[in-house]
Amino acid sequence: MSNVHALELPSVRDRVSEEEWQMRVDLAACYRLVAHYGWDDLLFTHNSARVPGSDHHFLINPLGLKFEEITASSLIKIDCEGNKIMESPFGYIKAGFTIHSAIHMNREDAVCVMHTHTMEGMAVSAQKDGLLMLNQKSLCFYNRIAYHDFEGIADDLDERDRLAADLGDLNSMILWNHGLMTVGDSVASAFILHKRLNDACELQLKAQAGGAELRFPSDEVCEKTAQQFEASYSRGESARMQWEALKRMLDKIDPSYAE
Repeated sequence: MSNVHALELPSVRDRVSEEEWQMRVDLAACYRLVAHYGWDDLLFTHNSARVPGSDHHFLINPLGLKFEEITASSLIKIDCEGNKIMESPFGYIKAGFTIHSAIHMNREDAVCVMHTHTMEGMAVSAQKDGLLMLNQKSLCFYNRIAYHDFEGIADDLDERDRLAADLGDLNSMILWNHGLMTVGDSVASAFILHKRLNDACELQLKAQAGGAELRFPSDEVCEKTAQQFEASYSRGESARMQWEALKRMLDKIDPSYAE
């Protein structure tokens, strides 16, 4: 595999549509933010975004680049059979293809899919009861989170059907003994949901750490809060505003993601 640094790759902006370029910029920003928050796992884990107007083509990270190096131009474009649609000196993670193609093939609304191996997410994924409804952030996922059994590293394409079936029409998943996954109708909505899920896992571990008896809100309050999140805090204009603020932060740190 060629060892080409992302910054040495030529820009693909004039070779793709404006809609695809904007999707590339957003997904590259997503990778930089994953690195910024310390959610990356060396070169592993993966986020993807559907290419607008394509036949289930999607963008995914090039294997060999740390997330802090990824740019809009370095992202790999593949189809649901794993074929590269545009040449690249990089390969991609087979498990990433399995997980992401499973969702993109089965969910037309799945514009962006995020998957991480955060310490918080993996710790909660190892707890028998999964995510507990302990706090405002976790209530976003009340009766709205899926679970998928661990089958080993996701190299087996047969797992795709089981993964898609377990997710159903939900947008958040805990992969038992593995990590977290979120789905969104934009990169913004997938990222905002992912951050909230990871925060909920971190809060759960901290609440459990002292050994004190835990307090749970009523089912009625849990459902009300989940609906409030759906209406006003996770999608649409709210997600866009949060996302634009995060990209402004990135622009101050290192704007090269948009190259």
